[in-house]
Amino acid sequence: MATEIQDPIEPITVDHHSADENEFETSDFDSATLSSSSTSLNTSIYQHAFENGRRYHQYRHGTYPIPNDDAEQNRDDMKHAMMLELTNGNLFFSPIKDNPQKIIDLATGTGIWAIDIADKFPSASVVGVDLSPIQPSWVPPNLKFLVDDIEDEWMHGDDFDFVHMRCISPWLKDEVKVLRQAHDHMKPGAWIEIQELDARANCDDDSLPKDAPLVKFFDTAATAVASFGMKFRAGENLREPLEKAGFVNVSCKVLKVPIGTWAKDKKLRLIGLYLKTAVSDMFGAMAAKPLRKVMEPEEIELFLVDARKDLNNMNYHAYENYYFWMGQKPE
Repeated sequence: MATEIQDPIEPITVDHHSADENEFETSDFDSATLSSSSTSLNTSIYQHAFENGRRYHQYRHGTYPIPNDDAEQNRDDMKHAMMLELTNGNLFFSPIKDNPQKIIDLATGTGIWAIDIADKFPSASVVGVDLSPIQPSWVPPNLKFLVDDIEDEWMHGDDFDFVHMRCISPWLKDEVKVLRQAHDHMKPGAWIEIQELDARANCDDDSLPKDAPLVKFFDTAATAVASFGMKFRAGENLREPLEKAGFVNVSCKVLKVPIGTWAKDKKLRLIGLYLKTAVSDMFGAMAAKPLRKVMEPEEIELFLVDARKDLNNMNYHAYENYYFWMGQKPE
């Protein structure tokens, strides 16, 4: 089957009345209601490092330049809630078999997707892998978490029916290696799905100036992340890496996600509030380490003040594209 990308949905209809973010109860997007608490496993070998006021993984310290503290965990859970609203509760779009027996979530973060998929398929054995031991200890009995670097040699088992990755492609130095290893440990006919935001402030109606600070934030973040040997916008086109890794029937579903509550549709306003909050929280995560590669701390502070003003400007109709890449291991 030829590789194809489904065009994003039509432009989001703007709400020309003043939207009130308070229309959504705090509990609608408070991470405490999204999952069981992401308490770190209290074991002596699971240490953390601290830098510029933020907490990072100690295992392979420096590999992943984004914090793993409570603020970042909240952002991870919020993106999960946003994704579920966006997809009408679908955890994936891949046409996997009805009764998958082995599922793995690479770079599982707080483990919230892995928990949901373990609940959805109680007869499946589910594994979540991450550098940070920040997953909850109370999980479904068919789920286990492993602390490991997914760019290392594969040590996670074989014969997987489904492999899931989300919001990790921008932080991989060798995505083809990771995908090839996943491919080699999947069953013939099994599927992989990679879900990624495009890390851009897009706009269909020119309401957001091309030189706006919010646009510059994403561009500057891409430059900063490149200094770590990573591709901040890798999620835009994973066709070539997937095919190089051996996958066939590669396709992509694209959905638009408003940044903020400017959309006419109430559901999209809630989704936009999730993403706006996640982007706002990302400012701090990027400021603590990546942006320091390309800017002085004082510059960063002023830069983010302007970007945050754009984020709160209801006249700017910005959005991100959410890519759902799917590929199959040949039968």
